[in-house]
Amino acid sequence: MTAPDLAAAAAPRSDQLNADDLIGGPRTVTITEVRRGNSEQPVEIVTEEFGPSRPYKPGKSMIRVLLATWGPEASTYTGRKLMLYRDPEITFGRDKVGGIRISAMSHIDKRMSIPLTVTRGRRAPFVVEPLPAGPQLITDDQADDFARRILEAATIDALNTIAADLKTWDLGGHRQRLGTAWTARKNEIEQPVQGAIDDQEQAS
Repeated sequence: MTAPDLAAAAAPRSDQLNADDLIGGPRTVTITEVRRGNSEQPVEIVTEEFGPSRPYKPGKSMIRVLLATWGPEASTYTGRKLMLYRDPEITFGRDKVGGIRISAMSHIDKRMSIPLTVTRGRRAPFVVEPLPAGPQLITDDQADDFARRILEAATIDALNTIAADLKTWDLGGHRQRLGTAWTARKNEIEQPVQGAIDDQEQAS
């Protein structure tokens, strides 16, 4: 059994992202939606990497970090990135159970220190580092526009221009669809050229 197989076998079954999902190391995730949770876990952050069925549900401390860095308007979080890690020191009651914390965030231009409650009556600074934002997450409408451009491309040069444009975007869930469309259109353009070459060889 390979290392990836072992990791898959150990993955917890849950309706949320768990600390044990990060036991192999920190993960950078891209936010696709922020939605309302329940009274115990009021915020659910859906990510491209774990999907809508496994949202990250930050605790109160990490919600305070999000508020202090990105502000209260959750609709602006889409496309932004978080680096999440497993902190084995997080406790539940008297037991250390581990939990998820944020170590770095996009859309901040410097290291930020946020005072958080550690134990009753004691606060300590919690530090988050800036994370390069990377390419912007493509919208459904923008992806549809790229798909149209691919279908209308008449030359390989035009397709290569589209490919260069695609590299400037985070394609998210549209990556496979657009990649398949690009390859199919490339084959369609090259097929008549290859046919003409074959005809010339047969004629000679």
